[in-house]
Amino acid sequence: MNIWQDKNFEPMLLNEIDKPFDSDDYIYEIKYDGIRALIFIGPNTFIIKSRNNKDLTNLFPELIKIKKNFTNNTILDGEIVLFDNDNKPSFSKLQTRMHLKNELKIKYESINNPVCFVTFDILYDNKSLLKHDLLKRKEILNKISDNDYLIKTKYINKEGIKLFDLVKKERLEGIVAKRKDSIYEINTRSNNWIKIKNTHNDNFTIIGFKDVPTNYVFTIYLVDNNNYVGKASLAKRNKLYQELKEIIINKKIISINEDNITYVKPIYNANITYLEKTNNNHLRHPVFNYYDKE
Repeated sequence: MNIWQDKNFEPMLLNEIDKPFDSDDYIYEIKYDGIRALIFIGPNTFIIKSRNNKDLTNLFPELIKIKKNFTNNTILDGEIVLFDNDNKPSFSKLQTRMHLKNELKIKYESINNPVCFVTFDILYDNKSLLKHDLLKRKEILNKISDNDYLIKTKYINKEGIKLFDLVKKERLEGIVAKRKDSIYEINTRSNNWIKIKNTHNDNFTIIGFKDVPTNYVFTIYLVDNNNYVGKASLAKRNKLYQELKEIIINKKIISINEDNITYVKPIYNANITYLEKTNNNHLRHPVFNYYDKE
């Protein structure tokens, strides 16, 4: 497969574990909170593709300024990131950019809220680099200069726990551990790359649920101090499903902009793991763990 000519492939994906670790066999990088993307750069080529092959080129026109750094046909792997005023990734601001369709609005945002491409790997440099080990690819990548729209990630050896502690302190998304001798495996989720997320864990009150008769899951709706924070899904085989059906009430506890919610007495708490709270105080990537009764 010629990855430069084909371009219809997905990047190497990561497996996930719960806790950081130290190892001489791995390097460790900060995991930036953005949109995973591949960028194809050549004399007559500039294409941005998402991890599932969606063309993002027109959404982020400012990134074409990366092109001046390259003379070879090149494929970069990385994250499209929008940094806030504190120089931290803001996924909520990036989401606004992702959903724009109006060309003038896209152009306005590209000037006033520009993104940058944080690159951590190079797959092609006038020839395929897939079979090179990670450290060799890093060596080639490091020959490329940074600019306002292109940043190369830094990495450390061995000390994954130390880096994770720093990430927690700075409230960043997490870290990635990569085997030094790993080749690049397209269209594959590999154990050679491992992500460890900086997640949070809290209890929230269940105030309603939504049943999907044709599905095996149902959705619970959550509040924190009477403020709606989001929803989570779990399997109907969980006994919580039957217990909630026994405490239905006929009034809205708070206003949620969704139809067909069945409201319940607020006597159950759900323990939820989540990545962060968004600007409107909603949970990002909530995962249900267990429940208890007040």
